Amino acid sequence: MPSYLELRRRMEERDRGLREKVVSLSEACRLIRDGDHVAVGGCHYSRTPSAMIWEIIRQQKRNLTFSRSITSTEGDLLLVAGATRHIITSWFSPAVTYGVSKVMRHYTQSGEARFEEWSHLSMGLRYRAGAMGVPFIPIRTMMGSDVIRQLPEVKELECPYTGEKLVLLPALNPDVALIHVQRADPYGNGQWDGLPFMDADIALAATRVIITTERLVSNEQIRRAPDQTRIPFFCVDAVVEVPYGCVPHECYGLYEPDFDHLDEYVKVMMGQGVEGVQGYLREYVEGPASWEEFLAKVGVQHLLKISAAGRRMSYD
Repeated sequence: MPSYLELRRRMEERDRGLREKVVSLSEACRLIRDGDHVAVGGCHYSRTPSAMIWEIIRQQKRNLTFSRSITSTEGDLLLVAGATRHIITSWFSPAVTYGVSKVMRHYTQSGEARFEEWSHLSMGLRYRAGAMGVPFIPIRTMMGSDVIRQLPEVKELECPYTGEKLVLLPALNPDVALIHVQRADPYGNGQWDGLPFMDADIALAATRVIITTERLVSNEQIRRAPDQTRIPFFCVDAVVEVPYGCVPHECYGLYEPDFDHLDEYVKVMMGQGVEGVQGYLREYVEGPASWEEFLAKVGVQHLLKISAAGRRMSYD
């Protein structure tokens, strides 16, 4: 990990100018280099930047460190595709009802990959420290937990003010942040609806930020509701318009998860393990030549169904 002086130098050298940053999915993915630490916004199967994950696998990125608050099916795909061998997260499962990922279990137990487990709160606080520009953050979370015993990076400190024992969490400063939003302008001002998750801190902590958006809107429209701009243009490097960019996961107010598709995926993943996911990758990632072709393979009836469900949820 680079020193904090090096991290601050990188941040100070960033281009913060007001310029258009709209690129294609493949062009944005070229900002990700082999060996990078890639942090993903959203949480579990909510607002997952699935299209960018899809493109990372297609471009055969390697040796990535992947971090996310809670990891879902994207972790399976990245492991089996060989894009990552180090995942930092608080939980790894397709969903609560599906149980622990068989793929994660295989790679962890075999020693082929490192599953670095932190508590959910500690993940958020590590990103927060990175966003604040400090090398660590003092907390009480995980004290007395067995989780902390598996993390040599965690230190303890006697508070100079109260004398009590505190835990020090090292900051997370990703090389690249991948964030999906409901709308963004060409400059990179991103707005989302629903839960914020850890996205704002992830974006501020990262050296490079790629936003994928359901809809590209004008800067005038963004200015009509400036309080909704969660990610400002000056920390964004690329903007990609990708309708249904979270499928088969959900994007609040627009579409629900495609549970039919997820059920079929989990049946293959839990039944056949790594070989089953390899087959899924061949069919849904390597086969389609574009994200639009992937969506066509998922099926228009599925998209209509999850869109109707998403709109109902936003009005309830």
